Amino acid sequence: MRRKLLQALTAGVVLATATGCSYNWQDFPRLGMPYPVTEEAPRILSLWQGSWAAALITGILVWGLIIWSVIFHRRSRTKIEVPAQTRYNMPIEALYTVVPLIIVSVLFYFTARDESKLLALTKPAHTINVVGFQWSWGFNYVENVDGDAATPKAGEVPKEIATIPDRFTKDFPAGAEGVYEKGVPGDRNPETNNPGPTLYLPKGEKVRFILSSNDVIHSFWVVPFLFKQDVIPGHTNVFEVTPSQEGIFMGKCAELCGVDHSRMLFNVKVVSPEEYRAHLKLLAEKGQTGFLPAGIKQTDPARNAEVNKL
Repeated sequence: MRRKLLQALTAGVVLATATGCSYNWQDFPRLGMPYPVTEEAPRILSLWQGSWAAALITGILVWGLIIWSVIFHRRSRTKIEVPAQTRYNMPIEALYTVVPLIIVSVLFYFTARDESKLLALTKPAHTINVVGFQWSWGFNYVENVDGDAATPKAGEVPKEIATIPDRFTKDFPAGAEGVYEKGVPGDRNPETNNPGPTLYLPKGEKVRFILSSNDVIHSFWVVPFLFKQDVIPGHTNVFEVTPSQEGIFMGKCAELCGVDHSRMLFNVKVVSPEEYRAHLKLLAEKGQTGFLPAGIKQTDPARNAEVNKL
């Protein structure tokens, strides 16, 4: 038994040291989070780090009390077979009630504060309608690609995206005839060979994502954005980010949506604003003009129930 235990401990040490060979100590402060690539992501990282710090302090306190009671109240030290039994201890019971309430309240405050900042809407430079469907993604770039503000007419919303609530369509740029990209699970990024279609974003310019679904609930998650949001049929979710670093990043569906959920992957390529506009023109040259259907139709009360806070 001792020999097997020694072998198991040796194997554990070897595995721990082998996996640590590629570890970069500079990654430790992020506590498992990827490097943030948007201007909003550091706020999320700060909340994550603060939660870990609070959990560590609480853990140290609890572990300290346990170890203290084990050492100073052991039977071999007190020589008492059965210690005195205390039925009530109001100070301790009050402490065990008040301290957890304080901890939860503090965590709730910082979470609510950061959530309100992250979900606040401004006047974005770009709007992209992300359409989730089994088993891939479509991207409607709501942009004035041809430079003609008269097409379509002001206030006229194409029927494909008419399901998007009015409080968002009123922020569409004038003449936004749009272009689109529609993926399939077998798509590959030509530069990285990562699976899924590729969504282009401009660096340093705020982008509003309008999320809609054509079938079931999905979840739009770009991993280094440190942020994800559900894509719900019959409901429109919206958020905004400003990409701060160029590169190609992985995205995926984070909501179990059926048999091929694991294949709902995509890529995000952050490029310069000039390269972003060139990509939109390339889509137009390919004939990918207009929009993909933006999802399941909502009832009028549901479409415009919420007030857009700008």
